Amino acid sequence: MLPKSDARSKPRHASAKCEPLRLARTLAVETVPDSGLEVKISASEAERELLAAQSGVVSLQSFEVGFHVRKQGGKGRFHVRGQLQARVTQMCGVSLEPFESEVSAAIDVAFAPPGRAAIEPPLSEDDPPDPIIDGQIDLGALAAEFLVLNLDPYPRKPGAIFKEAEGDPKAGKDSPFAILLRR
Repeated sequence: MLPKSDARSKPRHASAKCEPLRLARTLAVETVPDSGLEVKISASEAERELLAAQSGVVSLQSFEVGFHVRKQGGKGRFHVRGQLQARVTQMCGVSLEPFESEVSAAIDVAFAPPGRAAIEPPLSEDDPPDPIIDGQIDLGALAAEFLVLNLDPYPRKPGAIFKEAEGDPKAGKDSPFAILLRR
């Protein structure tokens, strides 16, 4: 007979949050000086692996972003500009072979406190400002979003050519679509 143990598994509480893993670089907006702030992000190997898995690419060899964050017109608004540079390995949609490519994207986004974004008109005719959550802007999430938005949705390895499957030449004549070839 085994001895009794008081080491029972503890029940999980509903209040415990299980947040998904992501690239996070939060910036408290109160720390941004009037002259603006330069922020550089260089993803670690583990972060690159996570970004690759989340964005559907084979791998991510490099991921760097330079941001300039500045106050914009008072009232708690901020303007974030930056440049993303990444080297990715994608799977060719034609040959199904992996290949490397460069991703470069300009980032230009306005931020405002959640209540003000809906009340005040945007300062430009572009998109309305993104919300500042709990006094912070997540520059890592912004960078990851721009990576995904700038990936080629139909990646094609340079020089890859689509070739029709070779088969019985008579099979094409018996196909219900053979008439389309004659047009």
